Amino acid sequence: MANTIRHTFFFAHPPEAVWSYLTTPELMAQWLMKNDFQPILGYDFRFQTNPIPNLNLDGIFHCRVLEIVPLKKLSYSWKGGPGDGKFTLDSMVVWKLQAKDDGTELFLEHSGFSMPENLPIYNGMTDGWIKKLHKVAELINAANHDTTNT
Repeated sequence: MANTIRHTFFFAHPPEAVWSYLTTPELMAQWLMKNDFQPILGYDFRFQTNPIPNLNLDGIFHCRVLEIVPLKKLSYSWKGGPGDGKFTLDSMVVWKLQAKDDGTELFLEHSGFSMPENLPIYNGMTDGWIKKLHKVAELINAANHDTTNT
C-alpha cells in the first residue's frame, strides 16, 4: 500500500499571505493544530490535538522540518502513533507555492501511508486536508477584510 494525498488549492492572495499560515505557529494553530513549529531546517516540532483512539493515535504528531525555501516550498516529516515512542504512521508533508497573477496556487502532497493500519488515517486526512485548506482561505480573507476596513 502506497497512498499519497495530493491537493491543489488556489488562494486569491499573494504567496506571502499563504506562507504565513504555513509557517507561523499562532496562525497554524488556528487552522491545523497547536504546535511549536519554527521555520528552521532540521527543527523538531510537534502538532498536538486530542487523542484519536479509533485510529490508534495519541494526538501528538512528531515532525521535523526537512526542506524550506521561503515563499516556495516547505516539507516536514509527520509521525504519529499510540504513544510511548511507537509510530504507526511515518509520513511526509510537502507544500509548494506558485505565484500567479491573481494569487497563489498551493500544492499539497502528504505521502507515506504505507502500512495497512494507515488506510483509515489516509482516508480521513484526504478530506481533512481539503477542510483545513478551506479554513486557511477563510482566515486569510477575514484578516484581509479586517485590515482593509480599519
